[in-house]
Amino acid sequence: MNEYRSSIVFATPDLPLRDDVRRLGAMVGELLAEQVSEGFLDEVEQVRTTAIARRESQAPLQSLSEGLAGRSPREAESLVRAFSTYFQVVNIAERVHRIRRRRDYQRAGTRRPQPDGLHDTFSKLKAKGVSLEELAGWLPRIDIEPVFTAHPTEAMRRVLLEKEQLMVASLVADLDGQRTPGERAADMARFRMALTSGWQTTDSSPVRPTVDDEREHVGFYLTRVLYRVIPVLYETLDRALVDTWGRSLPLPRLLRFGTWVGGDMDGNPNVDATTITATLDAQRQSVLGLYQQELLQLASVLSQSTALVGVDEAVNERIAHYRTLLPEVSSRPRHGDMPYRQLNDLMRARLQATLDDADGGYGSPQEFIDDIELILHSLENNRGIHAGWFSVRRLLWRARTFGFHLARLDVRQESSVHARALAAVLGGEEAWDVLDAAGRADQLADPASGKQVLVQGDDETGQRLDAVFAALADARRRHGPDALGNYIISMAHDRSDVLAVLALARRGGLVDDDGQVPLDIVPLFETVDDLKRGNDTVRDLLSDPVYRAHLQARGNTQMVMLGYSDSGKDGGIAASRWGLQRAQVELLEVASAAGVRLTFFHGRGGSISRGGGKTTHAVDASPRGSIDGRLRVTEQGEVIHRKYGIRALALRSLEQATGAVLASSLRPRAPEPREEQWRPVMDVVAAESSRAYRAFVGHGDFMNYFRTATPIDVIERMTLGSRPSRRLGEDAALSNLRAIPWVFAWSQSRAVIPGWFGVGSGLQAAADAGHEATLREMAHDWPFFETFLDDIAMVLSKGDLNIAEQFSRLSGPLHGIFFPLIRAELALTARWLTRLSGQAGLLDHDPRLALSIRLRNPYIDPISVLQVDLLKRWRDSGREDEELLRALVACVNGVSQGVQNTG
Repeated sequence: MNEYRSSIVFATPDLPLRDDVRRLGAMVGELLAEQVSEGFLDEVEQVRTTAIARRESQAPLQSLSEGLAGRSPREAESLVRAFSTYFQVVNIAERVHRIRRRRDYQRAGTRRPQPDGLHDTFSKLKAKGVSLEELAGWLPRIDIEPVFTAHPTEAMRRVLLEKEQLMVASLVADLDGQRTPGERAADMARFRMALTSGWQTTDSSPVRPTVDDEREHVGFYLTRVLYRVIPVLYETLDRALVDTWGRSLPLPRLLRFGTWVGGDMDGNPNVDATTITATLDAQRQSVLGLYQQELLQLASVLSQSTALVGVDEAVNERIAHYRTLLPEVSSRPRHGDMPYRQLNDLMRARLQATLDDADGGYGSPQEFIDDIELILHSLENNRGIHAGWFSVRRLLWRARTFGFHLARLDVRQESSVHARALAAVLGGEEAWDVLDAAGRADQLADPASGKQVLVQGDDETGQRLDAVFAALADARRRHGPDALGNYIISMAHDRSDVLAVLALARRGGLVDDDGQVPLDIVPLFETVDDLKRGNDTVRDLLSDPVYRAHLQARGNTQMVMLGYSDSGKDGGIAASRWGLQRAQVELLEVASAAGVRLTFFHGRGGSISRGGGKTTHAVDASPRGSIDGRLRVTEQGEVIHRKYGIRALALRSLEQATGAVLASSLRPRAPEPREEQWRPVMDVVAAESSRAYRAFVGHGDFMNYFRTATPIDVIERMTLGSRPSRRLGEDAALSNLRAIPWVFAWSQSRAVIPGWFGVGSGLQAAADAGHEATLREMAHDWPFFETFLDDIAMVLSKGDLNIAEQFSRLSGPLHGIFFPLIRAELALTARWLTRLSGQAGLLDHDPRLALSIRLRNPYIDPISVLQVDLLKRWRDSGREDEELLRALVACVNGVSQGVQNTG
């Protein structure tokens, strides 16, 4: 696998990437020959060259499919895994190349800062007139919180994550070309060992993961990657300040992390009060264990003797105080003249007592932080800057970021679940359902305010919710308020949905000493209609005296979550994107009029249709004033691995997010008066696009087509996550299907319908209405619209109509009904994208992405062709052949690795 099409040209800075891909591709060939046979390698090469030739000549897919049809499941699986292994090394090579480019920028220093890095951000802010004093006033307002969710469309096993990190480290070790031949050979031997061991390990577990498994998966990124890089982020920021303005600033905490794993009950019967408690306990144990390890390492550094250097008296006083708290803890006599080591011993003992819920433990993370700061100040005052201060400051940044909870745990439940629990004690479902929103809110006023406490019901739903709120109350007492995030209400439609949570929280005992519910309640608007009504819902909510009193106790700050996934599934991507954009503008106006600070929580997924894409572009495209120092966004599925799987790239991702938030907050783009003329045009695009999309998915036979023209039935059988793929029961209606499998299935078939369908019709309608010149203006001057078109171009470039047609033919006579619509709409969409951009190709503006896709497409094609053949045979067998299913699962994993951005 070391030959490349002559038509692929690498830019000069990317020549090392070409060399890495060739070298690693050759290693994959050696692996296949060793692990299978030389004959198998020859077969793989034949398929590969056929696929490349077909791509170059634009020949029909038949030339490839004829040579792949009818293979046994084991043969097909081996072929798929061979190409998947190629994708794996290409992905690794690209990630290492990103690290290489970052190091090149770092060597150039301030002369050529890396775009979107902190040096680049600060340089641009200074050029726009931002002073160090103005920046100092903004830093305490910055709050960036990535939130990890258990929505895997690629759930790489932890053991494979560890192997990948070893492979990356083996390549990074020689980026400077300074390794000796022996060292380089050892590096490659380690790479080969990890690659071969990975070949001998299945991609996913044969059983569906539990919530505990998902927590462990997310914990890998939090404890093995982010825990390590957080201090480096602050050190980078500190250097950027000095390089830009000549001096540093006291840095507050700018980032923290959240998680849904163990708290997301919406549609997942496996998540409840027990998993909430278990998750918080496990996260506490993990982070306190990390602190203990780090303190143990610091003990060998902080060996200062009082005979040679002074120590602040406050350190000695703290030691004396802790000896009264922990009389059983004794230091070695030989450490009697080493006060830092003595305090270190006592701090570790206090952490252990905290873990054990024993006497002498820390009462809060702040007490631990105070100890670290005490040592830090003593080192500063006693010539210790170069004798441990650096390492102690790193621990301080970690403690400020992760506390004793590691990541804040959100809880989510759907509004109808609350409604069922309320109906059970407020007159029954029929009586509750006949009430309108105002009537339900009136009935909930007293229970929500505490004037009346709802009676305990004997219904299962109510009892589960009571247990959840009791668990949250207990968690607040045991772990502190920082451990708990928000309570999110899926499918929130009106203020009664929010008041319902207040009433149920009081019944469950979640009330503080002041009689308030210590919980931030977040409505999630996720359908197109809910987004349109969002401003009325929030205006109604903020005018409710009961809720306003609750909000007053929470600092008059309200969070609203915006759902990208279901709004796209509901109305198509154009209506979704525009609905989200308009909702933010309107909600900001409502909150401002009510004197409330509004924070948006963006429920983004991995694919473009679910809000995926570059964070910097998303922030730039946001409505003016919507960031205001805060960015809270979900990180899901393969996005977590891509952004946070490797330390250097995790640091880059955090830098980009921090820089984007600072730039957008301190110097938001100037008001654009033309937006008043652009919005009605975008209304037309969104409305007509949604009409075309809904006509397509609303066809009476559409669900039959979807279930036969995509591998959704395979995906539903896969062990991807602990949550079922459908929202309610067994009904296969589109409204009940989760957005993730919906998008994932279309990505697998390479049609990628949710990422573009209807856009061409919307743009055509706007042009027919006389707005083509305005569309061109929007595409050039409006960041929102420009980003939208770029995202659609990327989706179309990763799709493949020829392969999508092969999947579509599996639907039998439905193919003749639906596929012509797909072909026509895609052609219309592509035509308008190139017409508005003025470019010949869809990705002329992003040559690196175009190169990445061209590298992969010929290798994805054989997997897709095999997938179609295997899918037909599996269905013909009544979906009972387990060998065929296993081969199909390998196909799904292979296409995911090749296409990326799939779920």
